[in-house]
Amino acid sequence: MKSMILIGCSMLSLCIVAAAQTPTLTALPNTVYVGADGKFETAPDTALIQFNIAAQADSAKAAYDQASKEAQTTREILRNNGIDPKTAEIGFYSVNPMYDWKNPKRKVIGYQVSTSVSLKLKDFTKIGPITQQLADADVSESQSLSYTLENIDEAKSKAVADAYRRAHASAQALASASGRNLGELSYASVDTAENIRIFAPVQRKAGMMAMEAAPPPATQEFTPQNVTVTAHVNAMFALK
Repeated sequence: MKSMILIGCSMLSLCIVAAAQTPTLTALPNTVYVGADGKFETAPDTALIQFNIAAQADSAKAAYDQASKEAQTTREILRNNGIDPKTAEIGFYSVNPMYDWKNPKRKVIGYQVSTSVSLKLKDFTKIGPITQQLADADVSESQSLSYTLENIDEAKSKAVADAYRRAHASAQALASASGRNLGELSYASVDTAENIRIFAPVQRKAGMMAMEAAPPPATQEFTPQNVTVTAHVNAMFALK
């Protein structure tokens, strides 16, 4: 636990400085200032699959038509797995010209249409089939998988509570060691962070899958990593 402890009083002059990670604050007489880290860790309840739908062709219309077909394939994959396509969210949509950079005139040689899609799942058993089917259909340039909590604010509150408990314990120990009693909280600051790891499922081309026996999905039988939320609390207490 990182901590910074600062105590100032009219009868006792004591200053202990440790790790930084605290805001600039003027020490006040008869106060104790502490900082502590806390965390809350739990199993995730939401999986987030993110992937791109991309197509390129000689003309913008041809690229758009190809991307539309790939989007329709994606919708069919979702429906086949019991998921309403409306639950998938589009992050961006772009149509970009492709240039021949070897040509001094930078001649346009084609167009690329791409869009990003995000899908949240509560049923983790559907992750493997969906990511595998998207890879088999070859509609996505890339896929990523991450796990999180639907109510992340509640997790942050629990992390803050843990950090405050540790800060209060440090302040109480210092007050007792100096022969004083710990008073009320007079100042506090809070900082939280969520640790999310992103995994990229293995993708395989449809042609390869036609020749080989289909292996189990990359995520099958593995346990999703816990979601960890951390918090740092700085607190100032009065000394009696």
